[in-house]
Amino acid sequence: MLTLTERLGPIEASAAVDTLTLDYTTRTRGRFKASSDGGREVGVFLDRGPVLRHGDGLTGEDGQTIRVQAAVEPVVTARLEAGLPLARLSYHLGNRHVQLAIGVDGDGIGWVRFPPDHVLEALAERLGARLEHHDAPFDPEPGAYARAGEGGHHHHHGHHHGHDHAH
Repeated sequence: MLTLTERLGPIEASAAVDTLTLDYTTRTRGRFKASSDGGREVGVFLDRGPVLRHGDGLTGEDGQTIRVQAAVEPVVTARLEAGLPLARLSYHLGNRHVQLAIGVDGDGIGWVRFPPDHVLEALAERLGARLEHHDAPFDPEPGAYARAGEGGHHHHHGHHHGHDHAH
């Protein structure tokens, strides 16, 4: 079994010896076993932290690199005019703490993609979206605190200012 213990961040496909296609739920976990697309048994043992993103590389002690791919899975894509309508829909869906992929197609039509959920779908329709139920890769926005260019690594800092952060 190939043991993968280190996140490399985004890598080119040519830098990997194999690929590992995973659904979104599996990509949120730090520890799991799976079969690569080339048939290798792999064990993933990562620190808790960022979700594995489509295109991220993983490696282990032997130096072999595997590239993560987002699996095709059931999703709902809500389409509507880019700008304020798209921002409004994104706000209301995000306010429900759902993971969202957001984009604009070649015709300037905005879209928000999320896992199927009848309540969210009804909300999207009330806000004017046209819904498409289909299968597609789901690679949601990483969040405001996941800065671009960090390659999946966390940079911690220490500080002391007379109080703790317990809530």
